[in-house]
Amino acid sequence: MKKRIGVLLSGRGSNFVALAESVSAGRIPNAEIAIVVSNREGAPGIDKAKERGIPTRVIPSKGLERETYDRQVVAVLREQKVDLICLAGYMRLLSQYFVASFPNRILNIHPSLLPSFPGLESQRQALEYGVKFAGCTVHFVDENLDAGPIVLQAAIPVRDEDTETSLAERILAEEHRIYTEAVNIVLEGQYRVTGRRIVRS
Repeated sequence: MKKRIGVLLSGRGSNFVALAESVSAGRIPNAEIAIVVSNREGAPGIDKAKERGIPTRVIPSKGLERETYDRQVVAVLREQKVDLICLAGYMRLLSQYFVASFPNRILNIHPSLLPSFPGLESQRQALEYGVKFAGCTVHFVDENLDAGPIVLQAAIPVRDEDTETSLAERILAEEHRIYTEAVNIVLEGQYRVTGRRIVRS
């Protein structure tokens, strides 16, 4: 039986597309994307999901308190019987209710080597700080910002001529690669959580 993935996005959904392509190509075997949910009407990622024939739901979040909104999203994900939730540019902090509903079953990808540079504009933060290596992190989600246990990271050297745009493009290529790898690790249960550490089986 195929494992069912739910994807949450707010924008263009490039990491969603990368995951969908990995599923189609068999790089994430025995899995399917069961539903794509967005909190924003007109999110390009929803159109991309529709083009692929993947079920979608838009649940506008404007004006709703965090948990009130999250209860609506959790209900949809439960209805779809998802095994794993992947955040793909989802611009909302999840409530404790949401996290508790899917313990160790929510993944996020962030464009920095956490715990460095959480939140927005990570590439700008990295360049301003003068780091020599940047990268991306796939982590489990808790109710804090970009703070859950780390599943995988990929590092790239920062070039002297890098701009926010060039650095973001190179990091994005690594995001697409390691998100697929991390999803496989979690779906296949090839890990255990020891404190904050994810230890591969």
